[in-house]
Amino acid sequence: MTQQQTASIFGLLAVLAWSTVATAFKISLAYLSPAQLVLYASSASLISLLSILMVQSRLKELWPALQKNWRISLLFGAINPFAYYLILFKAYSLLPAQEAQAINYTWALTMALLAVPFLKQALKRSDIFAAVFCYFGVLIIGTRGDVLQLSFSNVGGVVLALISTLLWAIYWIFNTKDQREPVLGLTLNFAISLPLSLSWCALTGELGAIAWQGLAGAAYIGAFEMGFTFVLWLMAMKLTNSTAKIANLIFLAPFVSLFLIWSILGEAIFPSTVLGLLLILLGLLIQKLPVRMK
Repeated sequence: MTQQQTASIFGLLAVLAWSTVATAFKISLAYLSPAQLVLYASSASLISLLSILMVQSRLKELWPALQKNWRISLLFGAINPFAYYLILFKAYSLLPAQEAQAINYTWALTMALLAVPFLKQALKRSDIFAAVFCYFGVLIIGTRGDVLQLSFSNVGGVVLALISTLLWAIYWIFNTKDQREPVLGLTLNFAISLPLSLSWCALTGELGAIAWQGLAGAAYIGAFEMGFTFVLWLMAMKLTNSTAKIANLIFLAPFVSLFLIWSILGEAIFPSTVLGLLLILLGLLIQKLPVRMK
């Protein structure tokens, strides 16, 4: 097996795992509040990341890295996983899984737009056209096709889903300045965010007993959405000789996810969701066009 084939397998496994999380979110949220899901999924993710570092014989690096980087770890941990997933899970609790996951795919466009003020990058004409397609797709999804009447199925859910893309984009923009080793840095983020999640649950009275189904769902999400799958993706990007080949695999995820939402959750897939998702993906493809705005 060639190095590129190995990279493709790692990338495909990561994409397939990420395709399951929208379904896992909705199942878990039937037993847990968004705050509880953040707490227990973050704990599961931290365990999986610590296991990876243990296999790599790198646990001894954690304490020195925390002493050196506790401020940036606190900043990143407050954004992701704490604030990002708290808002994302709340959006999923308010919206059908198909709508929340489709809107969430606009984060790549949000990141490109925020890179203009944050990273002083030039705005491309393709970014403007991409924004038109992506956010019109969000409008179609949020109104379930009733665009002219602007009759949103759940305004709060749509707004929260869009805010989550904003936080995710800001997190990755900040990551461009992060000098920490990725797996070690991610482990510190989750470790230092746990007191935040625990405090939030304590303040809101959400530290009671939970059903085993919720705990199992949180463990799955922690491993496959927040932790181990991220490492698979990093390995794929490290081994590939073509970043574009691996990055383009992510376009498979929303369609696999829709199939799982239909087959496991039993959600009837709205035509507006499919149309809106296609517009979002078209916008993301347009974003790749190398046309500069004059």
